[in-house]
Amino acid sequence: MARLSRLSRSIKGRSALVTGAASGMGRATARLFADEGAKVAVTDRDAAGASAVAEEIVAAGGRARAFGFDVCDAERAREVVRDVAADFGGLDILVNNAGVSVSIAADAESDAWEAAWARALEVMLTAQARLVRLCLPHLEASDAGRVVNISSTEGLGASAGAGPYSVAKHGVIGLTRSLAVELGRRGVTFNCICPGPISTAMTSPIPDEAKEKFARRRVPLRRYGDPEEVAHATLSLVLPASSYINGVVLPVDGGMTIQNT
Repeated sequence: MARLSRLSRSIKGRSALVTGAASGMGRATARLFADEGAKVAVTDRDAAGASAVAEEIVAAGGRARAFGFDVCDAERAREVVRDVAADFGGLDILVNNAGVSVSIAADAESDAWEAAWARALEVMLTAQARLVRLCLPHLEASDAGRVVNISSTEGLGASAGAGPYSVAKHGVIGLTRSLAVELGRRGVTFNCICPGPISTAMTSPIPDEAKEKFARRRVPLRRYGDPEEVAHATLSLVLPASSYINGVVLPVDGGMTIQNT
């Protein structure tokens, strides 16, 4: 049957850079993109972990290259973007996924609080903005430049003891919206995903019993999410066909943020 639509729902042949891709949601995103035919730059501070994910992709018949990469290293960021664009013949998709768990009380000792604040904003906000700026010339050259910034449901609310983390995640939403408004005219879309409780390395220290209790009480689907469920939401926002979706903040949380009781 002949197709009646004209917009593509395929990222086959597209090139993507995913940060924090050695585990969790980043790993799931890199693997899914590769399954869908994209060339994937698997980047992570954990160089061995990034290499393992790239090797998984190549073994499955996909194309991937690993980069040991701390997103706080501005010079290394420049090198990675340059090498990815050269190796893949351009860059179509950026997924800013790298994150860090930061918990500290507002009245904690000054030096510890200052360090936590600086770390949270540098990793989860400043680094995202920096990578967008570095990737922008390549994204503009694409006919379907896409950026997805990963925030959190903490960016839609707040938890006690997570001030720096929550502020950074609120900032990601603001960054995404400002970029969508300013740079949408250049043909690049900017969207944001806010994962809720997801089973990742970051949540692994939480006892299973506590997770189950939280999910039953707070999440309408009554469970934690799987990283691949977040990856599929990310995929939906980077499709060439998603060309009129810009500045969206999408919770992937099983309905947690809409439940009042």
